[in-house]
Amino acid sequence: MSAPLAIRVMAGNELALAGDWAAAEGWNPGLDDAACFAPVDPAGFYIGELDGIPASTISVVNYDDRFAFLGFYIVRPDLRGRGYGLQTWRAAIAHAGARTIGLDGVVSQQDNYRKSGFVLAHRNIRFGGVPVRLSTLPSGLVDLKEFPFAAIEADDATVFPAPRAAFLRTWLGAPGHLGRGLVRDGRLAAWGVIRPCRTGHKIGPLIADDRAAAEAVFAALCAAASGEVFLDVVEPNRDAVALATAHGLAPIFETARMYTGPIRPVAQARIFGITTFELG
Repeated sequence: MSAPLAIRVMAGNELALAGDWAAAEGWNPGLDDAACFAPVDPAGFYIGELDGIPASTISVVNYDDRFAFLGFYIVRPDLRGRGYGLQTWRAAIAHAGARTIGLDGVVSQQDNYRKSGFVLAHRNIRFGGVPVRLSTLPSGLVDLKEFPFAAIEADDATVFPAPRAAFLRTWLGAPGHLGRGLVRDGRLAAWGVIRPCRTGHKIGPLIADDRAAAEAVFAALCAAASGEVFLDVVEPNRDAVALATAHGLAPIFETARMYTGPIRPVAQARIFGITTFELG
């Protein structure tokens, strides 16, 4: 008989465990992701334990009263197939209440997500590799730390289904995170962030009015990092796919963006790089 699973909210310092397990699954989280994630919704990160030993993790982060995002759904490999994942899932899903929940689901779990009421919105593709770097960067580039935060927040509202000012402030200011923007006619035409990960660096988000603007910021971010770079692309945005391949990145794996209900409309054509598969 299976031992009873005790499910509780994680303490902030326990989020590192979820990051370690995500890394073991090959998801390559950022080095400071846990510190950025925790303040968004401290009650949204769960751990399942057997006799005090971690067995499962999941997060359902409530952004506002209409939208939540699910991530870190992992059961320890030696305990899979015993129902612990479903128990953890149900406890976390209840935290969202009536909110629409989004997730980026790995291929192996997508059928299970459909059974739980999630509907496919689009595919995402992770591209990675050593990028072709430009010898000369375009003009008009700025450090996001020197750009008005209100303008960044307003632009982010066009591409994300809920307000996330607190998260953005932490994301932009985290150790090792570098933000760059492209200014045209006094306004932000593109912006993005690159951060160190367990392997290489990851760009996310990368938001732009068009491919040329996205490439300018992409080039500036890549110039600040050596080695491999990863970019999570919304597959229907063909310009984003073309940008990644033109700079020498290749597909590594895919996920499915899925939702349980309607979301606030977003400008998908402006999303050249997803912020993070764990928080949307």
